[in-house]
Amino acid sequence: MDQLLSAFSAQFAALNERALALVRRVPPDRLYWQPRAGRNFPVYSCGEHLLRAAACVEQTFGGITANLWDDPFEWTLPETLPTPDAVAAYLAEVEATRRRGFALIRGDEELTKEIALPSGEMQTLAALLLATLTRAAHHQGCACATFRLFSDEQL
Repeated sequence: MDQLLSAFSAQFAALNERALALVRRVPPDRLYWQPRAGRNFPVYSCGEHLLRAAACVEQTFGGITANLWDDPFEWTLPETLPTPDAVAAYLAEVEATRRRGFALIRGDEELTKEIALPSGEMQTLAALLLATLTRAAHHQGCACATFRLFSDEQL
């Protein structure tokens, strides 16, 4: 695997490892605990942010591997994944999809190829991976911040 591709893969793998570590620390009764809602913005639970982060990755790699750009919204609802163990199992599925996606990319040179997004817009594979990593890391950071609202445990 080439250097840039390897770096992207390592960052996505680390994102998954951090999500698994966090979900293992969240008490089941706090997984979907809602902080007080803001007036001008939605507030999500730690579990919802973890699911949103994983859904970003799943959607991108579903698009890369099978051209299925479905939003995983329906199967990532708190009602569908009610426990930390269920969330961890979903994270494992997303990681498997991500690995299949990276296995299809032969090297750094392929990162400059353009891919058609569901919007019809064209984007390089590198830009798509970076945007996905950024969105997923944002949600993961929000999950960590929410965790800190109810726990003094160090992450």
